[in-house]
Amino acid sequence: MNKILVCLVAALAGIGGAWPAAAQDIASLAVGPVIIAPPQTPLAQTIKSGLSTVYYSAARDSAAYIEAQKLYFFYGSRHFEPIWLDEAANGEVVFSAPARKILKLFESAASEGLRPSDYLTPDLDPAGAQGDPLKMAALETAFSTAALRYASHIYNGRIRPQSVSENLDIAPKPLDTASLLVELASSPDPVAVLAALEPVHPEFLALKAALASFDETSLDRPTPIAEGPTLRPGMSDPRVPLLRTRLGVPAADGLVYDDVLVDAMKAFQGTLDLDVDGVMGPATLAALNGGVPITRADILANMERWRWMPRELGAFNVLVNIPEFRLAINRDGVEQYTTRVVVGTTRNQTPIFSDNIRHIVVNPYWNVPSSIIKGEVAPAVLRNPGYIENQNMDLLYNGSPVSPWQVDWSQVSTTNFPFRVRQRPGPGNALGQIKFLFPNKHDVYLHDTPSKSLFARSFRAYSHGCVRVQNPMEFADALMANEPNISRASLEAMFGPSERWVNPEHQIPVHITYFTIRVEADGSLRSFGDVYGHNANLIAAMGLDQPDLAPEIVADAEPVVDELSP
Repeated sequence: MNKILVCLVAALAGIGGAWPAAAQDIASLAVGPVIIAPPQTPLAQTIKSGLSTVYYSAARDSAAYIEAQKLYFFYGSRHFEPIWLDEAANGEVVFSAPARKILKLFESAASEGLRPSDYLTPDLDPAGAQGDPLKMAALETAFSTAALRYASHIYNGRIRPQSVSENLDIAPKPLDTASLLVELASSPDPVAVLAALEPVHPEFLALKAALASFDETSLDRPTPIAEGPTLRPGMSDPRVPLLRTRLGVPAADGLVYDDVLVDAMKAFQGTLDLDVDGVMGPATLAALNGGVPITRADILANMERWRWMPRELGAFNVLVNIPEFRLAINRDGVEQYTTRVVVGTTRNQTPIFSDNIRHIVVNPYWNVPSSIIKGEVAPAVLRNPGYIENQNMDLLYNGSPVSPWQVDWSQVSTTNFPFRVRQRPGPGNALGQIKFLFPNKHDVYLHDTPSKSLFARSFRAYSHGCVRVQNPMEFADALMANEPNISRASLEAMFGPSERWVNPEHQIPVHITYFTIRVEADGSLRSFGDVYGHNANLIAAMGLDQPDLAPEIVADAEPVVDELSP
């Protein structure tokens, strides 16, 4: 019996944290006098015995002790009678009314993107527990465990983010499970209590609605336009007639990609954040063919990632979505500003996490990360000590600049490189003229860049991990909308040779995310490439069928390594 209740307490501790404020706070029972009602049935005595052993054997003030105390006080206030079991008039043990309502919720878990089999486990069978206090206690424990598992899944998702990738730096939202059990058992509508844990983000709710009506056998996809050479104005191509039909351009004789068709193509590109050049390259062709096909597994994986997100994103926030290569500022759920970004390569991936923008740095130094020092700077300076000055850098030893010409480089190697390196402010600084700081263990931030050409590409995963912003001063102006004393003009007035720090009065939530499906303004779904493979890995971790997907098509076949850039 003790093992049974130890499992329950362990489950509680594993999911525990802060239950939403509307729920009853059982911990407050320990503040005043606590009345423990004596057990009145063999089952209640069995429950008390098990809880007492766990409670009094746990180290005081430990997580297990606190959770066991909450459970002991809760069950003690009700004579240690079970929450989920009732006794029928004929003496038969049955599930209580709240339990039966929750069981129906388990049965319909698929509509939430969850698996009913995770909750409707074989040990939820009251028939096998008739007249046996130990088995009835085990049944009580099994139901509590299933209810808490469902609550955890709907609130934080089924999969631990770090099991998909260590670059998913996402902590679960806290959930006070002991208080949740009380709320569920005492509420006339326990289904509503659990439903309140569901994400409230509009895009999650739109994905849930799409899941309900999704039918992979009847996807309305256009007749694909065949692959071929990049189509430029004035060229002839056998794909032109189908292209005219797709873009709604009147038919014409011949196969010439004429001005009328080019104008229609530019209009199409302008609606999808493509380069508006009238050229049908690989990225535009992929968009015309509907992008990557959306599967049920994709919807479920993106719903899971929304469950990983903070409960509240912030009334005014910044959201960077890596698969889109795009940044947006949102106010009260409405997008107010957007711009293109360059993110980390597949080798130097931008991590996924949430934080708060706290500082803006104008004319920033670039403190070169140790990985770049080891892989790029150290080999270069060992070949040529003049490299440091050529790159407008400082060589730092114990925090003080030293001349590279005064170092005995024969005693230094790339593995024994005792220096830090920083790049001084200036036109060639890798961070450009401004950076936006949200201090974090990854040393990742948003910043300007002198390498502007990469923003013209459709595929933009070329940095060492930081996020480069295409229009940083426009972004700064929109970002400081709530700061009466900071503006684009005031920041640009600081341009010069010296680093300047600006501290806004309000911290701004920033979320670096990885959604391969976004919901458009008209409610339609738009898919994006799985740049880092996180989506495929999550689909595998969730045990979902993954159909063969067409290979991703990007604008540039040759990878670009932008040396010495964060």
